[in-house]
Amino acid sequence: MISAFLSALIGIYLHLINFPDFVLSVAAPTLDAVLNHPAIWRGNDCARVAVPSVPTGFAELDVLLPGEGWPSGALTEIYFERPGIGELQLVMPAAARLTRAERWLAMIAPPCIPYAPALAAHGVRLSRLMLLQPKTADEQLWACEQALHSENCGAVLAWMNRIQERAMRRLQLAAERGGTLAMLFRPARATAFPSAALRLHVSKADGRTIVRILKRRGGGISAPVALDLYGEVNRRPITSPRPAVVLPCLPAPAH
Repeated sequence: MISAFLSALIGIYLHLINFPDFVLSVAAPTLDAVLNHPAIWRGNDCARVAVPSVPTGFAELDVLLPGEGWPSGALTEIYFERPGIGELQLVMPAAARLTRAERWLAMIAPPCIPYAPALAAHGVRLSRLMLLQPKTADEQLWACEQALHSENCGAVLAWMNRIQERAMRRLQLAAERGGTLAMLFRPARATAFPSAALRLHVSKADGRTIVRILKRRGGGISAPVALDLYGEVNRRPITSPRPAVVLPCLPAPAH
């Protein structure tokens, strides 16, 4: 019985060495098919997303992000060197897209009251904007969770300088349940927590906004990208004698 088994193995070996071209032609496409399978992820690629992302409006940034846009149903942290450096302009194209699709845009506890004409100049429909100013950190967290749970809310923009890791996990879970864009704006020196799916750092250099990807789902970190955040607004038709192309702020009311 053993000799019969060995004879079979020898026969297979002789068959393979007699047909090497056939064997190679079969093996190569099989390997390609495996590598191109949707379930296979390569270490240098961005992670695949289950929920479609929302384009940022900046092609040079989209190509560096999983799903080529802001992650839906996930938490994004945007760290800024100083307020007004361009962190809000960075998300305006996506915010405008969502409000034009009749989704609500919730802005929670911004340090300043955004200038409405400037938001409109970026294409945001003001009729779909909610501006909330909770008094305490607990109220801010509660408002964020309620907005993220709403199916009618497209994006939640929140400013929370001091937040605990447990609260970050709650926001991530709320974003997952609602499939909503959750964007948390934080000072550059704030403590980072692992809950966020995407983490960016925004700074300024030579009149352009520099965006560094600190964390993303998938492969390694890419080089910083320089963006012209005002280019799209400057190309819009001017419909008023004093168009607003930046986002100045009015002081938030004191509590």
